[in-house]
Amino acid sequence: MKKNVVLFSKIPADQQERLAQAFNLTLFQGDPKTDISEFIQILANADGMIGSNIPTRIDDSFLQQTPKLKAAATISVGFDNYDLLALKKHGVRLMNTPKVLTESTADLIFTLLMATARRTVELSNLIHNGGWNKSITPEYFGTDIYGKTIGILGMGRIGQAIAKRAHCGFDMNIIYYNRSANTHVEQAYHAKRLELDDVLKQADFVVIILPLTDQTKRLITKQKLALMKSSAILINGARGAIIDEQALYEALKNKTIKAAGLDVFEVEPLAKDSPLLKLDNVLLSPHVGSATTETRYAMAKCAVDNIISALKPEQPTENWVNPEVG
Repeated sequence: MKKNVVLFSKIPADQQERLAQAFNLTLFQGDPKTDISEFIQILANADGMIGSNIPTRIDDSFLQQTPKLKAAATISVGFDNYDLLALKKHGVRLMNTPKVLTESTADLIFTLLMATARRTVELSNLIHNGGWNKSITPEYFGTDIYGKTIGILGMGRIGQAIAKRAHCGFDMNIIYYNRSANTHVEQAYHAKRLELDDVLKQADFVVIILPLTDQTKRLITKQKLALMKSSAILINGARGAIIDEQALYEALKNKTIKAAGLDVFEVEPLAKDSPLLKLDNVLLSPHVGSATTETRYAMAKCAVDNIISALKPEQPTENWVNPEVG
């Protein structure tokens, strides 16, 4: 007998067809945040759920109302809204897509770094607005990247991909902060592991690619920003809540640091009255680290593979977030 699966995000037609062939598939086309009662009702008889960027907290209260649920596949690396303790309690396997978006996300982070350093968008706007009437003067000069020191906070797959770009492409000195040493980047790219404060003090570019946990939430405070060089540039491609956004605004406004490039924010979408929008020294991107045609397709395919694997009696062999569930 086929198992019941709910799909709550749009995915490529061929991948949806794979789900329809493997399961009794139900499509939820509402908003899981605003249509929560309907969402839970549809999931009441579901064995599995699959989708991306779920805004609803999948916690004990939620799972009590979905007693048949045994697997969830998120079309993302992050799983912030899935309560791992609750999933364990209810025996729900959680799957994610950590490998397929590594290179695209690293590309986007390095794009932010380069564009922020060379003030690409600001200078493009200068031309569009008719302000380029003479040779560029020093107030529009950018910052060199080649040979500088990059501090990477987080040295997982994406951190390693950033380190490779920095070392092989720009001959940068690499320092990093991570819970444990990464011997590969230390040997291959001459990276050096330091404490957080030392990375912040020494780096010309600070790149955040940490997961959001209780330990990393608001990790970058006013005090931590004050440790950075006044010429330093901060790039966040991880989660907005890792930075105290108000403190960052003040640091940028007061030139405590030179500039920032942000793909993520504490609240998304970014509010139209956000003070960050008033600043020229911040480059904003709408959480698009994995947003390429090729990568989004690969993520959807991976997630479909994951839910098929997770709903088999055997244990999944990869992309399993919580193997303690069994």
